[in-house]
Amino acid sequence: MVQGKLPVQELPPTRVAFRWARHVRQRTEENARSLYKRRMIELRSPVHRVSAAFLRVAPDLASRALARRPLRAVEAPLRPWCESLTLIERHMAFQRRILHAGDPVQTAGDVFGCLHLVHGGAIKTKVVDACGRQQVTGLHLKGDWVGFDGIDTGYSACDGYAMDTSEIWTLNYAALLKTAERVPELAHVLLTAMGSQLARQHQWRIAMATLPADARLADFLRSWSQALTLRDLRTDNIRLRLTRAEIGNYLGMTLETVSRSFSRLVGFGLVAFDDKRRRDFAIPDLDALVAYVESRAHC
Repeated sequence: MVQGKLPVQELPPTRVAFRWARHVRQRTEENARSLYKRRMIELRSPVHRVSAAFLRVAPDLASRALARRPLRAVEAPLRPWCESLTLIERHMAFQRRILHAGDPVQTAGDVFGCLHLVHGGAIKTKVVDACGRQQVTGLHLKGDWVGFDGIDTGYSACDGYAMDTSEIWTLNYAALLKTAERVPELAHVLLTAMGSQLARQHQWRIAMATLPADARLADFLRSWSQALTLRDLRTDNIRLRLTRAEIGNYLGMTLETVSRSFSRLVGFGLVAFDDKRRRDFAIPDLDALVAYVESRAHC
């Protein structure tokens, strides 16, 4: 036996355990590097190529899909709200409901199984915490979807209420997915609607973080007016379906701040009210309102 080196069996137990742990760690790192290299080779390979072997094994799945539906660039729908209504009416069965102001569309905690498509009117969604505090989370007009919040957990996460007389189309979610498999346009419109809601949430958070109170309110009125214009609805006499407190809740402002901001916008000639209750208003010059928001964003 060479002096200074002991066989493994003569080493103290702690030294044996240390050597074994180092051996396992080295083997694990080698396996991980090998797996990583193989995975990177797979990722670098062109994903759009389909091997002949796959076509021979599964002609029904591959050849039909590639021959009849060649890959092409995905185009965003020009009027996604309109296409949603058209495709649902053409390809699916749904429950049509007429709601009045305050009637529920969905209730937080209900088992998720349906999505709701707004055909007319306006819907607001809100969440309530354990202490009873409420937060308005979304405003939905014609062609908008309500209920995406329940897909993740299987339970509706927020309450939905009609803001005025509204028409809602309620669709079974499982049936919607099956229909989307044979109608790709429907799947595309559905994903576009999800992306649109995410984009609106991002814009809302940016406005909350960067705009002062009066510009935040002006941006909210601008977006509401543009949403009505997109849907070919009247914008010369817009009725606010929200109270001042609800507007403040949605924009992160107090009731007093909302009232002062409205007065400031009226003084600048950017908003004009038609009644004493200040529920019906008009935007004399939308471009001027947009310019005002942009100028305040740089302050």
